[in-house]
Amino acid sequence: MPALTLAFVTFLCTFSGALAGTFIRGWLPATHLSKESQDVVRLGIGLVATMTALLLGLVTAAARSTFDSQDAAIRNSAAAILTLDRHLARYGPDTKPTRDLIRNAVAFRVEMIWPKSGASRGFSAALSETSPPVEEVENQILNLSPQTESQRWHKSEALKLSEEVVKARWRILGSGGGSVPLPFLAVVIFWLTVTFTSFGLYAPRNATVIAVLLVAAVSVAAAVFLIIELDGPFDGVIKVSSGPMRYALMHLGQ
Repeated sequence: MPALTLAFVTFLCTFSGALAGTFIRGWLPATHLSKESQDVVRLGIGLVATMTALLLGLVTAAARSTFDSQDAAIRNSAAAILTLDRHLARYGPDTKPTRDLIRNAVAFRVEMIWPKSGASRGFSAALSETSPPVEEVENQILNLSPQTESQRWHKSEALKLSEEVVKARWRILGSGGGSVPLPFLAVVIFWLTVTFTSFGLYAPRNATVIAVLLVAAVSVAAAVFLIIELDGPFDGVIKVSSGPMRYALMHLGQ
């Protein structure tokens, strides 16, 4: 589900719950609004708020871990691709078609994932199309016939690096679904709604209270938005930087 949609649902649930609480207050008998009743409600909501904070912390940590791991994978892949190109260049002119294939493949992926204009098709979609070019690169390297010890060493290193790129590709694809389960977010939103309803239940209905509840609802919705954005490193507003791949592309073929 898009991050903006979930953030809007969170805002709608929490703010509506708070407003509902202010109206329910007027329907309750006086005994339900006594100090003893308020103390019990505060204890229960305090427990719910604590669990919500813990769960939000876990979800945030999981989303950040996903973002950081994907960012590291992109940086490592860019370094491996650039090093692979240098090994092929030092091997000799026989590798020029392979180097051209690498450059074209990287240029295509960069444009698909980080387009200069228009919407990105997403990392998984970009990597899933047709057969992986890196496997064709491996085939071409395997078909090389080194004549010297130096060429044999460069071929061996090139094969290791190409295998590293293949592993990185499947590793990123395997974690493309994100690490934040939707039921977790549903429980968090439910607990937040209950908490906000309790806020409105014992608060007077005036402009200041409504404004504070509105700001609080927007804040928790923004937190949910950021969590979902971090959990999708190649989609949405917050993305993994394209800098490493663009730097590698700039220096490929030189």
